[in-house]
Formats: sequence, C-alpha cells, structure tokens
Amino acid sequence: MNGTLQAAQGTGGAGRTRYAIVGLGGRHELFRDGILKEFAHTSELVGLCDHNAGRVQLSRLAAAEAGVEVPGFAASDFDRMIAETQPDCVIVTTRDCHHHEYICRAMELGCDVLTEKPMTTDAEKCAQILATQRETGRRCTVSFNYRYAPPRTQVKDMLMSGAIGEVLSVDFHWLLDTTHGADYFRRWHRNKANSGGLLVHKATHHFDLVNWWLDTVPESVYAEGMRRFYTPETGDRLGLMDRAVRCHGCPEAERCTFRLDLAGNDKLRRLYLECESHDGYFRDQCVFGDGVDIEDSMQALVTYRNGARLCYSLNAFTAWEGYIVTFNGTEGRLEHKCEETVYINGDGSVPGALKKEGTWIRLYPHGKPAVEIEPWPSEGGHGGADPLMLRYLFDPDNQPADAYARAADHRAGAWSILTGIAANESIKEGRRVAVDGLVEGLDKPAGMQGQEPTGTVISIRLGPVVSTGRECKAGADGAGGKTK
Repeated sequence: MNGTLQAAQGTGGAGRTRYAIVGLGGRHELFRDGILKEFAHTSELVGLCDHNAGRVQLSRLAAAEAGVEVPGFAASDFDRMIAETQPDCVIVTTRDCHHHEYICRAMELGCDVLTEKPMTTDAEKCAQILATQRETGRRCTVSFNYRYAPPRTQVKDMLMSGAIGEVLSVDFHWLLDTTHGADYFRRWHRNKANSGGLLVHKATHHFDLVNWWLDTVPESVYAEGMRRFYTPETGDRLGLMDRAVRCHGCPEAERCTFRLDLAGNDKLRRLYLECESHDGYFRDQCVFGDGVDIEDSMQALVTYRNGARLCYSLNAFTAWEGYIVTFNGTEGRLEHKCEETVYINGDGSVPGALKKEGTWIRLYPHGKPAVEIEPWPSEGGHGGADPLMLRYLFDPDNQPADAYARAADHRAGAWSILTGIAANESIKEGRRVAVDGLVEGLDKPAGMQGQEPTGTVISIRLGPVVSTGRECKAGADGAGGKTK
C-alpha cells in the first residue's frame, strides 16, 4: 500500500474499499462523488448518515443519479449503519465539534477513519481520539488537501533541497475576503463551541503546512485576537439599521452587499433552505448579528522544536483571498504568494482555485541575483489540491511514490489543531501556552523524519524569470506529468 492515505484494505466487491460517510453538508460531496465516479473501480459507497433527513435523501438521490443505490441512516442510527453496511472506512464530514464522536466510535467498531480538517476542536477531544487510536490500532487520516496543491508542494521541494539552507523564521499571513471570509460568520462556524474559531477551523491548514514544510512540530504559542469587523456596529455604520436574524426575508437584503441569497442558488437552496424544516438550521445568519463569538482578526507567534519561529496572522475581511508566506534561511530567503478565486462553500463553484497572475515564487539567495521561479501548474479546487489528494486517497496503488510525505495521520492532525487550541488559550489567558502540555504522549507524525532532497535543480542566472528544472521522480503529479 502507498502511504497512510490508503485507509483500509478493500473487502467490497472486486476488492474495492467500502466507505460510509457521516455528515452530508457541502464538503462531503467531494468524497462522495469521487467514490461514485472517478474511483468506482477501487471504492464503494455503502452508507450515508446525517441528523438531517432532508440532506440524507438529497445525497441518496445524487448517488442514484450516478447509478448506485446507497442506504441512508439517521445520526442516531450510526452504529446500526456500521453493523448493516460493514464499511472498511468511515469518512467524517460533520460539524467540527462532533468529529471526535464519530472518529472514536468508528474505530471502536473496527473501521478506519478519514476525517475532514480540523480533526477536532479542543484538547480533551483530541486526547480522546489519540487514546482510542492507540487502543484500537485503527488508521485515522486527516484530509489536509492544502499539502497537495502543486505550488505548496513545490515550496516543500525547494526547502527539502536546501534552496535557502536551514529555515530560521517564517512570516505567514492568510487573507480571507469579504465573500469567503464573511461566510464563516453566517454558518455554525460563528460559534467556538462548534468550530474552535478560525484559529482551529481554518488555521489548522496553515499550521499543518508550516509543520510539514519545516518538518517539525510546535512547542509554544502566544496569540492575540479580536472581532472588530463582523459586529453590529459595522452593520450600523453601513446603514443597515433594519437587519433581521438571517438574510432570507431580511428587509435590508437588497441593500446589503453581505447578503447570501439561498433561494437564488439551486445547490444552496436544496441543501440548506429546503432542509431547514428538519433541524431549524439557518445557513444564512446575519454576519453582523449578536450571536457571533469568534474572532475575525488573529495573530500568533509560534516557536518550533527545531528552533524556528513563526509570525502568523489571519484576517477574515480583506480585499483579496489568499496568502503570503516568507521563509528566512541561513542561505537566503524564499517568498511565495497565492491569490485564490472567490467562492461560497457549497454554491457549486470551484473552491479556492488559484489566480495565475496572483501566484508566484521568488528566491533571494545570499550573494546572488534574485530570481522568480515559475510555479508548478495547478487545476481544480484548493489550488489544484483536491483532485491530487483524491487520487492518493482512493487509488493509491496507481500513484507515484510520494517523496513529500503528504499523507497526514492522526498525529499530524493533532499537532496542527493543538497550535490553534494553544492560541485560543493564549488569547483567553494573555500568556504564552506550551503545546506539549495540552495532551500527553504525542509522537511526531508519520513521515516526519527529515527527508532527503528530491532533486530540484534551481537555475540561478541574471534575468527576472527562471523556471524550475526537475528530475522525473520528484513529484511528477505536481509538475503536470503523468501518473503511473
């Protein structure tokens, strides 16, 4: 088998791996459709589960349109689903605060697990997952798709190859715009009890990237955070004085540029508006409402076991979407910027596709001219990451050996969220928080053993643009080459 991402030995028809999915919101469609369509030769969908009966029925209909009849189950019948459908692996795409319940129960019932990020939302739940994994020996994979985006893998390749020597410090600034960023303040994510806040729900990606890029784990965190934009005062300042609890039917809807029109988008209407009668969940709550308790602007200083330091920020109300990251090393400086397209989760558009004109990599070696490196090409969701990740998830034996160790296990999931959990505690208590003190007995993630450089050749010459030359073995999937 090819790495941690092969979640289970197939026991289904023709040796296919059997999957059940719990949590049928917008994100589950990526996994469902991958199993039903492109990877039907390796994978079989045997069960769908959610507390909302409307969404269970919608997902079953989508499966039927693909020619597969899949039974549906209520959340209260999760154990019965496992007993009757006997999946090899359970895919968990519920609200973040419930991840630990299904991860642990699935492992206790003899299944491997593939969970969406974040693995969970607080240290106690994290410890429960780690203990259950040790007791059961089952695999728990966290779908950190950002590792698979070709330009982010390219940065990993350059760091592994010693392009700037030993990395001493990192500046990492993530920007969420007023379309995607605002969306976290409409949904269940707006409450820390559900999501852990953006330092856990969203920044889990970013902290994992740093852990993976630098091949290390965090030691301590000091953080500050506030909510100053998505507030009732901002709504008042914009002149939206007659606001309702939600966008649908709001008297200010026609004037509000933050309005989400559920009825005007077929996917959102069917998935949420027409399913409200089952659970009373409003997908379009007012971003300027009183019920929000997460921050919209956050900063963190993180120290790492290898001595590196991270200066991090996340702002959810900016004019463009994406990030800028800079690595300062003993032999130079590496800068990388990605600008992403605007989207709303679940609206049918491609999430987080890269804008070519806003994506670049620049290398500043000591004592040599600065050069611009052409980013590896990428197509698809989350910077081209989603299609690549699905291949390694559902068809690993037909992929190249992964020199970048992109597969993320439960330990990688834990180290990532613990950075955000420590940041939340730091904000609350006004002090630096030791990450090691949050859970006991956490080892380094699989694959974090100081990999050797993979063969990137960086041509440095006079002139503004230089492409990266590569050996074929080094991540042909990321560089646009064919897979086996």
